[in-house]
Amino acid sequence: MVLRKLPGVSASGMGLRLSQKFVFLLFLSGLVTLCFGALFFLPDTVRLKRIFLSKNENPAVTVGSDSVLSKKVPGDPEHQRAALKVGEGSNVKPKVSRKPSVTHGARTVERSVGSRAQDERSPARAHEPAAGDERVTSAAHSGEHGRAYSYEAFKKCLLKPALGKNQGTPSDSETLQRREKVKEMMKFAWDNYKRYAWGQNELRPLTRNGHIGNMFGGLRGASIVDSLDTLYIMGLMEEYEEAKEWVQNNLDLISNGEASLFEVNIRYVGGLLSAYYLTGAEIFKQKVVELGEKLLPAFNTPTGIPRGVINLGSGTSWSWGWASAGSSILAEFGTLHLEFIHLSQLSGNPLFTEKVMNIRKLLNKIEKPHGLYPNFLSPVSGNWVQHHVSIGGLGDSFYEYLIKSFLMSDKTDQEAKKMYYSAMEAIETNLVQKSPGGLTYVAEWRGGILDHKMGHLACFSGGMIGIGADDGPAGHKQHYLDLAAQITHTCHESYSRSATKLGPEAFRFDAGAEATATRMSDRYYILRPEVIESYMYMWRLTHDPKYRQWGWEAVEALEKQCRVEAGFSGIRDVYASTVSHDNMQQSFFLSETLKYLYLLFSDDDLLPLDDWVFNTEAHPLPVIRKRCLQEHSNPQDDEQTNLE
Repeated sequence: MVLRKLPGVSASGMGLRLSQKFVFLLFLSGLVTLCFGALFFLPDTVRLKRIFLSKNENPAVTVGSDSVLSKKVPGDPEHQRAALKVGEGSNVKPKVSRKPSVTHGARTVERSVGSRAQDERSPARAHEPAAGDERVTSAAHSGEHGRAYSYEAFKKCLLKPALGKNQGTPSDSETLQRREKVKEMMKFAWDNYKRYAWGQNELRPLTRNGHIGNMFGGLRGASIVDSLDTLYIMGLMEEYEEAKEWVQNNLDLISNGEASLFEVNIRYVGGLLSAYYLTGAEIFKQKVVELGEKLLPAFNTPTGIPRGVINLGSGTSWSWGWASAGSSILAEFGTLHLEFIHLSQLSGNPLFTEKVMNIRKLLNKIEKPHGLYPNFLSPVSGNWVQHHVSIGGLGDSFYEYLIKSFLMSDKTDQEAKKMYYSAMEAIETNLVQKSPGGLTYVAEWRGGILDHKMGHLACFSGGMIGIGADDGPAGHKQHYLDLAAQITHTCHESYSRSATKLGPEAFRFDAGAEATATRMSDRYYILRPEVIESYMYMWRLTHDPKYRQWGWEAVEALEKQCRVEAGFSGIRDVYASTVSHDNMQQSFFLSETLKYLYLLFSDDDLLPLDDWVFNTEAHPLPVIRKRCLQEHSNPQDDEQTNLE
């Protein structure tokens, strides 16, 4: 009998005789029930749970450490950050940094995460418990977390009109002529993107086609979203309306692609936020809050430090494959604060703010070697993974967002202020150097050993130090302004010492070299904005005419070396007398390089710095004056804004 083979079951005790078939079915059903139930007690069996749980119940999971976010080149921490902000050009490899990364030869660029990085990610998933495993619902849109955002109150809290009294038109004819030239360059770049690559992420001007790449998780139109505010600021209203219509009808946020958290945040979230604040168009607000919600699962790690790559559909996240020991990158998880604070402002959902404040809490808790912030941090243990410090690729925009968080808070965020000036003290003590020829530069630090190189990405620091000069320790204002001017001068030298009058990806100060690239892999230029960014800030802070002159030299070099028949292209060697183009018009060229040039040749009341803070993709975000917003908010304003 089958019953006799079942432990603890007695046939005689049944009181009646059952058929063998019935007993077998009874046994089988019990076994199946037991097995199915056991699935839910296995450690983090996400894939199995997806079979039985609805999508809303499915917690986001993080993927193993081996993946790629290329802000830097795999195996070369210097280059991995560059990949982060590069629009994944044809020959671009990932480097870590504020801008996408492009490869010219064997090396990769630091500007954005390149496609190569993602291909290298490990398929293994991380199975550790997540801190704050949450998904946001549409409550953010309905105002359940707080009162609806009042656009009318926001406008009343600006000290000056965003576009100035006369759109920032300069009074002298030469400056006006130069500004009009920059505007023409923007229209030329936009028209060719529209003609040959509309709806794709970036233009390949030599082959006259579009480029999508895999950096944005299946999102399209990166050049469109990145250009919205530039078009509006320049008064290119027909082009702006085209871009707005595309966002409304074609920007599809339903995607299962794997995206760089950093790049999607600075380009798409930043671009949509600034477009909303400048125009009040509700479509931008709706899209940006929806997209922001899709980024939150990246924070579902044991420490709350987000991983660098996220699947926008499933919420699964993982670290870049080239990142040491599955670590997260300082310049990535440290470059979310501005946008996430504004997402909470617009949605009424405090979760966005809580996520970035948790990052700051952890950073304040852990020990900093010599007061410095290394570039790699484990999202599992919350400890530093390597002691590599740089204000260029992998580190740069973390420091930028500290001072800008303080400024954007209307100078009420004292924690950000303290962190920034403490970091600046450590950087000056350990990294700032003077070359034999008298050039001031910021070296990199590798476990106590200085690497005497400076990346193009680090050239933003002149402007950063300049805008922080007013609020530092007593008596330090002029010191910071002088340091900002010295670093900006050094970066200008990297341009003026090349044959093309454009700067290399990285330049060195050793073996007799000063402000020049000594490696073939560092000689390329991918339309980066950082040097011009510092010119713009230093002009606003000092009105020294040399900064406008240096900016005009950059315009002339861009026109001569990078303009081709169907757009603008980066070049592979800034020291070559005959240029070779890389066939990529980066989206940040439209968002940053041309915008900063336009502002450089405009009056200071166009996006005045006491009202606006630029994110690391040059998207202007307004200073948040909480008391003023509370005083001017009322239900009638909210209703009117919602009707619009």
